[in-house]
Amino acid sequence: QLQASGGGLVQAGGSLRLSCAYSGRTFSNYAMGWFRQAPGKVREFVAAISRGGGSTRYADSVKGRFTVSRDAAKNTVSLQMNSLKPEDTAVYYCAAKLTLIATSDYDYWGQGTQVTVSS
Repeated sequence: QLQASGGGLVQAGGSLRLSCAYSGRTFSNYAMGWFRQAPGKVREFVAAISRGGGSTRYADSVKGRFTVSRDAAKNTVSLQMNSLKPEDTAVYYCAAKLTLIATSDYDYWGQGTQVTVSS
Protein backbone atom coordinates (compact mmCIF):
# COMPACT_ATOMS: atom_id res chain seq x y z
CA GLN A 1 0.00 0.00 0.00
CA LEU A 2 1.27 3.44 -0.94
CA GLN A 3 0.02 6.67 0.60
CA ALA A 4 1.13 9.99 -0.84
CA SER A 5 0.82 13.30 0.99
CA GLY A 6 2.22 16.81 1.07
CA GLY A 7 0.54 18.41 -1.90
CA GLY A 8 -0.93 21.89 -1.79
CA LEU A 9 -1.03 25.35 -3.28
CA VAL A 10 2.22 27.28 -3.64
CA GLN A 11 3.37 30.34 -5.53
CA ALA A 12 5.79 30.07 -8.40
CA GLY A 13 9.33 29.86 -7.10
CA GLY A 14 8.21 28.17 -3.91
CA SER A 15 8.85 24.69 -2.58
CA LEU A 16 6.87 21.65 -1.53
CA ARG A 17 7.90 18.29 -0.16
CA LEU A 18 5.84 15.24 -1.07
CA SER A 19 6.01 12.06 0.95
CA CYS A 20 4.91 8.55 0.19
CA ALA A 21 4.53 6.02 2.96
CA TYR A 22 4.56 2.37 2.00
CA SER A 23 3.53 -0.72 3.86
CA GLY A 24 2.59 -4.30 3.35
CA ARG A 25 5.54 -5.39 1.23
CA THR A 26 9.27 -5.55 1.44
CA PHE A 27 9.68 -2.29 -0.36
CA SER A 28 13.41 -2.36 0.07
CA ASN A 29 13.21 -4.67 -2.93
CA TYR A 30 11.35 -2.09 -4.96
CA ALA A 31 12.36 0.86 -7.03
CA MET A 32 10.19 3.85 -6.17
CA GLY A 33 8.98 6.46 -8.59
CA TRP A 34 7.05 9.69 -8.80
CA PHE A 35 4.77 10.50 -11.70
CA ARG A 36 2.39 13.33 -12.40
CA GLN A 37 -0.67 14.00 -14.49
CA ALA A 38 -1.83 17.44 -15.45
CA PRO A 39 -5.40 18.08 -16.64
CA GLY A 40 -5.86 16.88 -20.18
CA LYS A 41 -2.41 15.32 -20.34
CA VAL A 42 -1.05 11.83 -20.02
CA ARG A 43 0.69 10.77 -16.85
CA GLU A 44 4.42 11.39 -17.06
CA PHE A 45 7.50 10.24 -15.24
CA VAL A 46 9.04 12.70 -12.79
CA ALA A 47 11.68 10.94 -10.70
CA ALA A 48 12.80 7.52 -9.54
CA ILE A 49 15.10 6.09 -6.90
CA SER A 50 16.65 2.66 -6.84
CA ARG A 51 15.71 0.08 -4.26
CA GLY A 52 18.90 0.75 -2.34
CA GLY A 53 18.65 4.50 -2.72
CA GLY A 54 21.98 4.82 -4.44
CA SER A 55 20.72 5.76 -7.91
CA THR A 56 18.20 8.31 -9.09
CA ARG A 57 16.60 9.33 -12.37
CA TYR A 58 14.82 12.56 -13.26
CA ALA A 59 12.76 13.89 -16.10
CA ASP A 60 14.58 16.66 -17.92
CA SER A 61 11.85 19.11 -16.94
CA VAL A 62 12.63 18.75 -13.23
CA LYS A 63 16.37 18.16 -13.16
CA GLY A 64 18.12 20.52 -10.80
CA ARG A 65 14.85 21.47 -9.10
CA PHE A 66 13.48 18.21 -7.70
CA THR A 67 15.22 15.69 -5.46
CA VAL A 68 13.97 12.19 -4.71
CA SER A 69 15.06 10.33 -1.60
CA ARG A 70 14.01 7.36 0.49
CA ASP A 71 14.22 6.46 4.14
CA ALA A 72 14.24 2.71 4.60
CA ALA A 73 13.85 2.97 8.36
CA LYS A 74 10.67 5.00 8.00
CA ASN A 75 9.41 3.24 4.87
CA THR A 76 8.98 6.51 3.07
CA VAL A 77 10.04 8.06 -0.20
CA SER A 78 10.07 11.82 -0.63
CA LEU A 79 10.13 14.31 -3.45
CA GLN A 80 11.56 17.71 -2.59
CA MET A 81 10.34 20.21 -5.16
CA ASN A 82 12.05 23.58 -5.37
CA SER A 83 11.72 26.51 -7.77
CA LEU A 84 8.25 25.37 -8.66
CA LYS A 85 6.67 26.57 -11.88
CA PRO A 86 3.03 26.79 -12.93
CA GLU A 87 3.68 23.96 -15.38
CA ASP A 88 4.45 21.70 -12.42
CA THR A 89 0.78 21.82 -11.50
CA ALA A 90 -0.54 18.26 -11.56
CA VAL A 91 -1.67 15.35 -9.47
CA TYR A 92 1.44 13.58 -8.26
CA TYR A 93 1.57 9.81 -7.72
CA CYS A 94 4.09 7.58 -6.06
CA ALA A 95 4.64 4.08 -7.38
CA ALA A 96 6.67 0.95 -6.76
CA LYS A 97 8.23 -1.57 -9.09
CA LEU A 98 9.99 -4.80 -8.24
CA THR A 99 13.26 -3.94 -9.92
CA LEU A 100 16.48 -2.05 -9.30
CA ILE A 101 15.35 1.23 -10.84
CA ALA A 102 12.86 2.18 -13.54
CA THR A 103 11.22 5.13 -15.27
CA SER A 104 8.13 3.30 -16.50
CA ASP A 105 5.85 0.27 -16.15
CA TYR A 106 5.40 0.47 -12.41
CA ASP A 107 3.42 -2.22 -10.64
CA TYR A 108 1.87 -0.53 -7.64
CA TRP A 109 0.41 2.93 -7.33
CA GLY A 110 -0.69 5.17 -4.53
CA GLN A 111 -3.48 7.68 -4.67
CA GLY A 112 -2.47 11.06 -6.00
CA THR A 113 -1.81 14.31 -4.21
CA GLN A 114 -2.62 17.61 -5.88
CA VAL A 115 0.11 20.18 -6.42
CA THR A 116 -0.97 23.59 -7.67
CA VAL A 117 1.54 26.29 -8.51
CA SER A 118 0.15 29.77 -8.99
CA SER A 119 1.86 32.36 -11.17
